[in-house]
Amino acid sequence: MSERRVRIGIDTGGTFTDVVAVDEETGHTTTTKTPSTPADPAEGFLNGVRKVLDLMGLDGSAVTAVSHGTTVATNQLLEGKLDRIGFITTEGYESVLEIARQSVPDGYGNSYFWVKPPRIVPADLVRTVRGRLDHTGVEVRPFHEDDARSAARFFRDAGISTLGVCFLHAYANDAHERRMLEVIREEHPGAVVSISSQVLREYREYERSVTTLVDAAVKPKVSAYVTNIRTRLDEIAPDVPFYVMKSNGGVLSAGEVVHQPITTMLSGPAAGALGAALIAGTAGFDRVLTCDGGGTSTDVTVVIDGEPALTTEGSVGDYPSKIPMIDVVTVGAGGGSIAWLSPEGTLKVGPRSAGADPGPICYPDGGNEPTVTDAHVVLGRIPPHLLGGEIPLSTDEATAGLRRLGAKLDMDLERTATGILEISAWNQANALRQVTVAKGLDVRDFTLTTFGGSGSLLACRLMDILGLPRTLVPPNPGNVSAFGLLTVDVRNDYVQTVVSKHVDLDVARVQSVFADLEAQAQAALDGEGFGRDAQRMQRTADLRYVGQAFEVRVPVPDGRLDAEGSETVAQAFHAAHRQLYGYDFATDPRQAVEWVNLRVSGIGPIRRPDLVELQARDGGTDRAVTGSRRVFFDDWVDTPTYNRPDLGPGDVVRGPAIIEEFGSTVPVHPGFAVTVDAHGNLLLTKEAGQ
Repeated sequence: MSERRVRIGIDTGGTFTDVVAVDEETGHTTTTKTPSTPADPAEGFLNGVRKVLDLMGLDGSAVTAVSHGTTVATNQLLEGKLDRIGFITTEGYESVLEIARQSVPDGYGNSYFWVKPPRIVPADLVRTVRGRLDHTGVEVRPFHEDDARSAARFFRDAGISTLGVCFLHAYANDAHERRMLEVIREEHPGAVVSISSQVLREYREYERSVTTLVDAAVKPKVSAYVTNIRTRLDEIAPDVPFYVMKSNGGVLSAGEVVHQPITTMLSGPAAGALGAALIAGTAGFDRVLTCDGGGTSTDVTVVIDGEPALTTEGSVGDYPSKIPMIDVVTVGAGGGSIAWLSPEGTLKVGPRSAGADPGPICYPDGGNEPTVTDAHVVLGRIPPHLLGGEIPLSTDEATAGLRRLGAKLDMDLERTATGILEISAWNQANALRQVTVAKGLDVRDFTLTTFGGSGSLLACRLMDILGLPRTLVPPNPGNVSAFGLLTVDVRNDYVQTVVSKHVDLDVARVQSVFADLEAQAQAALDGEGFGRDAQRMQRTADLRYVGQAFEVRVPVPDGRLDAEGSETVAQAFHAAHRQLYGYDFATDPRQAVEWVNLRVSGIGPIRRPDLVELQARDGGTDRAVTGSRRVFFDDWVDTPTYNRPDLGPGDVVRGPAIIEEFGSTVPVHPGFAVTVDAHGNLLLTKEAGQ
């Protein structure tokens, strides 16, 4: 039996599965990558566990916990691969999905051209049940048992075994939905069912309906995936705690995730943002833009004082999902993004990706369409191999592919390749603007933190385009999302709609609802093994001015809420509204404040890995030089290459240079310099006068 204890984080991406193991005693981390296995993602996951244990010379008995970020639910929605779903709702509301919202993407000038996406459930698979509650939860008309049985039998006879139930005002009283669930269990026992009062106890019928249906839609696949990994993980490390990352910045045990699979949306990007936030915070930066570049896409988010921005207005693909999620903007600009010609003859890059299979042209057995990775290889920006030589890359094949594309544009090889990279950089820059400038933040106040296999390749161009002061590249940047999984607390979110004007607020009722939500959170954390003294409760509320359509979330003080405490919340709302929109009505008594939703997050803290400082190195940066090769920046330049692990704290490398390591590459353009900090981060800045 091994005496060393390790925790493992595994992030499954579209191209690679990233693995980080941290020694709980020393804080030392071991990282590796293994190709993803899209046909059976569990295979890549288990290969990663075995590979990192082999590297450390350990067996499964040393593992104390495994945390996992998965894209199974996200990919299923993005690809639209949903089974047929049935929808049961209140009589008179059968068209709620069809009506949806009146908002049109890109403004009303787009009204003539925009086609509403297909609804998640077609009209012939919607059934209604008589019975009615008012907005306070009082029964207006009783639940109609015969309608309920008729609906359940209809779906049973039609062979529809995935069902979503959303009754009017069920957020205020779930009695009708719970009875409907019992009827389905009796009449259609094999059905997978989600009811809105267990998924989202929040008003707005359309969003609550779609969120519930999405939860039902991804349940079978997520449940099968998580159960499969749990079973096979037991072969390596029996009964080891297995956590799955949630989109809210917390984790949940695998046994619980199968009951609330929608919470795993965007779990990989959420882990990356948290990992980057911890690394940048330790390096002394409190305002951070995270840029996670993978094979298929780039995910960006904003972090202030160590906390990534959260939203409940997110969506995945065509489906709004009002669950709390880290506010991530994703663009189809990854290493595998395909360069193509539009019908008008202009060059486009992404969102289509060559992925892991077949991969870029330069891959062994790669595809036949040029990608961003091919452009980097042709320009010498990345070495002619990946993962320390595990994956050889063919510069000749990539060159031939780019020449074919360039011939159609009447452009030479270098202009074609730099054009592809320029478009990719602007795609990423526009995503970074969406999380900053569009939210009233000055992008120039932030430190860019780039990670992921391809995240740092365009860092110099992003600094030029956006006027950023510096970029931080963590050690092993390809594994930051997997590292982030080891920094994440167990977290559950609970919400209850309680609409009331501030002047009429029943403080005792608000306190009672918070107590109820906290009791639910405590019960969940008890089940996860956290003692009451370790548990933390975080209270927030959504407020708005009367007549507004959207709310602003503000913190609520701990302890017993009284009139003074509620006034503190209202003042926090005025201040937050002013920061977001540039104005408020704090001094205008005619404009009333309204409370809408009460929220509680139950947090079970885990021990975070220590970020160790590196030892100083003797001599200069020559110790890290591995050779040189011709690289195209504005022209072909003979450029030195550096092995990043041989660089030490205080080292400065001036561009042009290429800094390489196992999982990623940092091209340092002319006019830029890199300084290595005490934790081994690379700090990329523009030289004076540039």
